[in-house]
Amino acid sequence: MSRTASEISQSTRRVDSPELDALACDALSAARVYLGQLHATVHGAVTEDGQISASKANAEQRILHGLAWIATTVEAMAQTRSWWQRAGGERESMEALVLKLVFGEYLAQLLGGVPMSQNEIIRPHEMGGWEMSGWEMSGWEMSGWALGGCEEAHALAASTAVQWFLRHGNTAGSRAALVARVREGGMPCEVLDDEMLELVRAQMRRFTESRIKPAAHGWHLADRLIPTEVVMEMAELGVFGVCIDPAFGGHGLGKLAMCVVSEELSRGWIGAGSLGTRSEIAGELISGAGTDAQKQYWLPAIASGKVLPTAVFTEPDTGSDLASLRTRAVRNAGGTWSINGNKTWITHAARSDLMTLLARTDPSTRGYDGLSMLLAAKPRGTDDDPFPAKGMTGSEIGVLGYRGMKEYELAFEEFIVAEDGLLGGEQGQGFKQLMRTFEGARIQTAARSIGVAWCAFDLGFRYGQARKQFGRPIIEFPRVADKLALMLAETVAARELSYFAAQEKDKGRRCDVQAGMAKLLAARVAWSNADTALQIHGGVGYSLEYEISRVLCDARILNIFEGAGEIQAHVIGRGLLAGRN
Repeated sequence: MSRTASEISQSTRRVDSPELDALACDALSAARVYLGQLHATVHGAVTEDGQISASKANAEQRILHGLAWIATTVEAMAQTRSWWQRAGGERESMEALVLKLVFGEYLAQLLGGVPMSQNEIIRPHEMGGWEMSGWEMSGWEMSGWALGGCEEAHALAASTAVQWFLRHGNTAGSRAALVARVREGGMPCEVLDDEMLELVRAQMRRFTESRIKPAAHGWHLADRLIPTEVVMEMAELGVFGVCIDPAFGGHGLGKLAMCVVSEELSRGWIGAGSLGTRSEIAGELISGAGTDAQKQYWLPAIASGKVLPTAVFTEPDTGSDLASLRTRAVRNAGGTWSINGNKTWITHAARSDLMTLLARTDPSTRGYDGLSMLLAAKPRGTDDDPFPAKGMTGSEIGVLGYRGMKEYELAFEEFIVAEDGLLGGEQGQGFKQLMRTFEGARIQTAARSIGVAWCAFDLGFRYGQARKQFGRPIIEFPRVADKLALMLAETVAARELSYFAAQEKDKGRRCDVQAGMAKLLAARVAWSNADTALQIHGGVGYSLEYEISRVLCDARILNIFEGAGEIQAHVIGRGLLAGRN
């Protein structure tokens, strides 16, 4: 017979003195001291004459990326604590259970090993300047081998607050109590302290429940484009103009609002949550670097959904190495531009009206300096004729998931771009212009990841409630409930980290490190949740009939696009060493 949340809470350890917040504060302080010590060690390993050495950073990728993951883990704890405080800071609340689970689990990871991927665990003895040279290590014991001779880790483990969370944070009682409260209809609060954002969330959630969720799996299985009428409904809701200035027909609500919109739509289907991504990128490119005429012409059309953009950056064999781009843009005698070259992994290319296209306008200049951004108009394609533009052809790339917009390889042969198509009217600025959009794009990808993580949790929880084995719902078995509790807690932590990055961006602060952290953790949580939810489903989850099969495929892309996890960790690590934290 299952116990109620209140019965479980009475059986779990209460905090009497000191208060939970004091314990969280002390544990977080200890984790930050630990991070600072590792920062100094890694800095010494990858710098030369006080400057980061590219060759050393590459040679020491494991500890550089380990620093990024450890810093991300600590920041996620910090933002979870801030969220709990905003939610009221009650020690017996549902939010307190989430706090305890996050702190208990993440402190254990800091001491035992932080997962950078499924088979790469960065452990303290790798980070502390200590090398295993034999069995007779001073202070090395089999029971604590991960700490090894890392004095910093031993100091972290000795903290009274850390010890408390290790013993009383991520416990069977806390996990059971959290799941019991969800079964009674509760969910951790979504406090944003902003009435407008709460209204945006409610509106997007209603739309997703009524227009996206019922049809998403059918669209996925049929590998269909999201119907045009649904796209137009999203346009009427303002999805494509969230961050565009009201002077150009947008809403000017900022990146936090964009996070909420993307999260809620992606909770229904990542395809819906991703429709606004290209509008977000194009809007930011034109708003930040466009001429007055380009802003007046393109931004209102993008904000209204009349123009659907696509981002045309990646080329075969280049990936993240944009400095190696070879697509050429040559200025013609009449002032227009001729494009020649190939692009790949171009999302929503057929149904788009505008390409933000990165090309090399100065072949004599190697690297980034010869690149320019072009605003290339094109006619919208149809199912029968996806690429009607002269000088442009395309072929579809079949994909596991992330459907609804379709992926393409594109070939350009004397494709013409109008005379006023050079973004900002200045050559050689393309990479710099694109760099300014990376923060927003990665925050938006983190938000999409949060939506996918929630979707996986929803499906896993619903199935755990409905599926009965041995006379009772499988959610009553601890191994199922444990999975759901950690799925929920980690999703909250990743969400709050993503909101923090968005708020930093909205304040006009540089936040490449925070945006990278948000995407790094959120993508991992989305994949973990999807995989775990499928495990809860058992064999039926492997069937195409069940939605979790779609979510698993969708979740896998999140750690790859907008900067693969390895690239992301490298950027974060270098940013931390440069003092951007």
